Amino acid sequence: MRLFLEYTDARRRYDKRLKLWVNQIRDAAHDAEDVLDEFMFKVEHKRQQRLHRLKFLRFLPSCVSVADKLPFIHELNDRITEINITIEKILANKKRYGIENPSTSKAWSSSNEVPCKEKTLPVVEEIDVVGFETDVKSVKELLVEAGETTETRRVVVSIVGMGGLGKTTLAKKVYNDVKQHFDCDAWVYVSQEYRTRDLLFEILNCVTNDKRIMTELDSEAAVGIELRNFLSTKKYLIVMDDIWCTQVWKGLNVYLPIEGYGSRVLITARNKEVALHANSHLHELHPLNEMESEELFLRKMGSSTLVWPQGLEKLGKEIVAKCKGLPLATVMLGGLLSMKEKTQFSWQKVLHSKDWHLSQGPNSCLGILALSYNDLPNYLKSCFLYCGIFPENSIVKSSELIRLWIAEGFVQTRGAETLEDLAENYLYELIQRNMIQVDKRDRLDGRVKSCRMHDFLRDLAISEAKDAKLFEVHENIDVRYPISSHRLSIQQSLIKKNISQHLHNSRLRSLIFLSEPLQENSWTYLQEHIKLLQVLDLGVCQYQNIYTLPRKVGELINLKYMCLRGAGNRIRLPTPIVRLVNLQTLDLDGNLLCLPCKIWKLHQLRHLNCPGGIVSRKSFTERFFINGDLGVHQLTNLQTLALQGGEWLEGDGLGQLTQLRQLKIMGGLTPYLKEGFFKSIAQLTALENLKLINFSSKRKTIVSGFMSFSHHTRLQKLVLGGRLEKLPVDTGFYPPNLLQLKLWETELEQDPMSILGELPNLRILKLLWNSYVGKKMNCSEGRFHQLEFLHMEHLSNLEDLTVEEGAMPKLRTLQMEWFWKMKKFPDGLLGLRNLQELNLLHCSNELLKEVFQTQGEDWNRIRLITSQTHPISDNTSIILLDDIGFH
Repeated sequence: MRLFLEYTDARRRYDKRLKLWVNQIRDAAHDAEDVLDEFMFKVEHKRQQRLHRLKFLRFLPSCVSVADKLPFIHELNDRITEINITIEKILANKKRYGIENPSTSKAWSSSNEVPCKEKTLPVVEEIDVVGFETDVKSVKELLVEAGETTETRRVVVSIVGMGGLGKTTLAKKVYNDVKQHFDCDAWVYVSQEYRTRDLLFEILNCVTNDKRIMTELDSEAAVGIELRNFLSTKKYLIVMDDIWCTQVWKGLNVYLPIEGYGSRVLITARNKEVALHANSHLHELHPLNEMESEELFLRKMGSSTLVWPQGLEKLGKEIVAKCKGLPLATVMLGGLLSMKEKTQFSWQKVLHSKDWHLSQGPNSCLGILALSYNDLPNYLKSCFLYCGIFPENSIVKSSELIRLWIAEGFVQTRGAETLEDLAENYLYELIQRNMIQVDKRDRLDGRVKSCRMHDFLRDLAISEAKDAKLFEVHENIDVRYPISSHRLSIQQSLIKKNISQHLHNSRLRSLIFLSEPLQENSWTYLQEHIKLLQVLDLGVCQYQNIYTLPRKVGELINLKYMCLRGAGNRIRLPTPIVRLVNLQTLDLDGNLLCLPCKIWKLHQLRHLNCPGGIVSRKSFTERFFINGDLGVHQLTNLQTLALQGGEWLEGDGLGQLTQLRQLKIMGGLTPYLKEGFFKSIAQLTALENLKLINFSSKRKTIVSGFMSFSHHTRLQKLVLGGRLEKLPVDTGFYPPNLLQLKLWETELEQDPMSILGELPNLRILKLLWNSYVGKKMNCSEGRFHQLEFLHMEHLSNLEDLTVEEGAMPKLRTLQMEWFWKMKKFPDGLLGLRNLQELNLLHCSNELLKEVFQTQGEDWNRIRLITSQTHPISDNTSIILLDDIGFH
């Protein structure tokens, strides 16, 4: 049935009779899946009941006997009979509907096969601005150049145009070019669904570089007043992307100061009325001309010479003309044809596709989007549609998306390749096809860290997913009828009462909250009526008190993915959570938690992410707590582990996690820095990312017992936080392929640059918060051959930085923050010809004056790439927390 549904997926769009028949078969397939899942659920539930009784009756066998299964088998047989009768009736309808027999060709029978490809990383490229050169110049003049001489009051600039014209692309290019001219800046996505309070809070966090948490006491007015007070003495730049109505501007405008300093606001909107209401300088974006369209198309085709493939110029021009100058459509088709053979037959098939008939009317891009969707191989279609489950303009972490795909069953095992690697390949293929947009890439290797979906594509995904009963978003639900889809996304804080009013007798497999977590009074209904859940994302916990997961969560034994995000919240995990034997991902990022000591029973765990810390008995009043061995060494499928240190580190059990790729231990290390711990780290040779952060009043060193990292050939990122005695002098100690090193509060007394400069592959170096406490630092000639990014922050004693000629020849970005004792700018930096960005944040007045007042060609070049913040007063209290997450 699944193969048949995959084969008919594209055909049903053009035949209403076939669509009706296919939907009947899909319902039958879902019923069959429900029957099998319920049977397995009942058998596993019975087995766990027996295990529980074993505590009192040890002579009973732990397995489920045939006699115990008989009632389940009888029920299973009856329901399978009903489904078979239903299928016979559906097949009889085929003749009534006048539907021909579906093809049983090789194309159908092999439609679910995944082509084997080597893992490749996408090429890092700049934002495409084909045809935008004049637009970029005009908008920049409005924001910076003309404004500096004629306008000190706040100026609002609007980029207006229809969807798909590239308003956001243009705004991003301009924003990245001009933000260094302002004291603070913020970028916020608005979209159709918004809350003014949330937008104000997001702007406030951006401009203050703060990570404060919104509480229930933070009213819209309170947040707005705090924002206005902060901006009142600043020259600010704020970008509001995708404003749909004038009410958005009304709600935000009152909190954005107008007078003085030359601040700027940049708006993108489809509706010109929004721009006029904001009394803004209007920049209207128009479709690309013929030449610009062809250039953009060829770039997306992968042509470096911008020359048409031989014999395909005429066909190519006809295809580009169908895009009508719409950049989104042009990019989509370019990505599509980059995957096709460069033959006339292949391109003619695209040109004459039925999907072109959908490209008429105001939504002219939808036909092209549908064409690209239908061209996806079957193994990518569900992955693409699933991205629509997130709210409009959402930024989604790649790691989160990949784990959800795996939990949903969209990624099937293939050879020795891990599910995570295979899913990552899926993501890159969707990006290459321009079905998903890259938001942020890793500086080191270009891997995608986060992504997003264009709103046109999201509309298409939601429509197709609802039609295929893959998922629904809650605002589209008719509460009079049961939910027929297997997945539900709740994206707004609209459900205040019992969730049963919205779910009815649901067949849900996934329940995702993207607003407020599930209310405690809804758990009973969830446990009784939606037992087959495989994915449960509880959203962001904003409670200030303890959030309790009820014991009933242990009844959801089919769960593969459970997530509850927060920021310093206290989460109480009940002991029955160890009954979730199918759990692959447990993500409680940003929370303090009480973790049952029998967590080792969850043998299927692949990702255990609880870096916020484990709370002891003193912090909680409940009956259980963790103060012993977690048995983590038995979780041999783990690939990601993030926990606070504790007694679970005793011995060398950690070394048995041979598949571990990412390990993060934050705090609680001091009592366990013994031979067994260091021996375990030495055995984890599959590690790619290692972070050890030690907080201790005793200031015990964390590296003195380390064995060599010479066998960690896959380790590329290393973070060490806490006092070190000294850095090992022998470069053979360090991972041979180390690309990124971050030291934090290491309090090194000897200049580390002579040692670190010898690391052959080091590209990113971050020396943060008293990692070095000396007064002088010297980068000698010939050191740091590959270094591209250097970040030094809060080296409070540093007075003199020397960069000799020939050092750091490839350095592109240098960030220096909180350097009050350094009075002179390092002359050696003037000779770094590859330096493209220099950030001087909260540095001494003497240093800033030298940079911005000294005359000369080299100084002029340095000024062009330098951004700086105004000095702050001596009595200002600052707390600055560095990001020590996995990325």
